[in-house]
Amino acid sequence: MVAKRNLPLKKLLPLFAGSLILLFMIPGCLSSGFFGSDFIREASFIPGIYEGTGQGRQGPIRVRVQISPGGIEDLVILSHRESTFPGAAAMEELLEEIFETGSTDLDIISGATFSSRGFLEAVENALLKASGTQ
Repeated sequence: MVAKRNLPLKKLLPLFAGSLILLFMIPGCLSSGFFGSDFIREASFIPGIYEGTGQGRQGPIRVRVQISPGGIEDLVILSHRESTFPGAAAMEELLEEIFETGSTDLDIISGATFSSRGFLEAVENALLKASGTQ
């Protein structure tokens, strides 16, 4: 007699594993991502152009943030002395993530820790000025 393999179980295993991964990802998104309290709240900012400074690995990082009634209109890196790679590349990546997520609560880019922190510090300092608290 030949033993039969349970083929339907093998086909369901990848689906089950994918479902488990999704369940582990959802709490992280809820705590600080899509619905977190760290989102940039457009209504709390005064429209205008604001500059902020943060400390990078090689020196100060300066940014300019333009706020409109609808939120962040523009974000520009004015000056820095970071290396092209990974420092400046990491700052450009974070700039895009700020527009995509609407948050400065982002992960630091590996290999560009000081540049990433300095850039996010500069953006947050500009947003503090835009909120009227600084």
